[in-house]
Amino acid sequence: MSGVGRLRSIVLECSEPEPLATFWAAVLDRPIVQRDDDWWSLERRGDEARVCFQVVADHVAPPWPGGHGEQQAHLDVEVDDLAQARAVVLELGARQLGDVVSEEDDGDWQVFADPAGHPFCLVT
Repeated sequence: MSGVGRLRSIVLECSEPEPLATFWAAVLDRPIVQRDDDWWSLERRGDEARVCFQVVADHVAPPWPGGHGEQQAHLDVEVDDLAQARAVVLELGARQLGDVVSEEDDGDWQVFADPAGHPFCLVT
């Protein structure tokens, strides 16, 4: 079976795209390639989806932890060194949301919120 299409973009809603795009550009090491009043984008690389930031006037960050779908979606960012990556994202403006979780088969991960409040995980 073949798919219908390919993942083109991951779009995060926010009230201010500049700080959020700057944060994710540094985390993912991708330049910002589009800056409009209501839409910013990071460079797309190879087969990876681009990451975009869309302005929503009354944006409210999803709660974490949420048990009933309030989180909506989150990004998993694979890293080589969890402690080093944690230090970098905190310096860039992330907020830590949970303790390190270790699973035998899935490695270790830790949950954070980006500057606009979107949850994301650093995963080894």
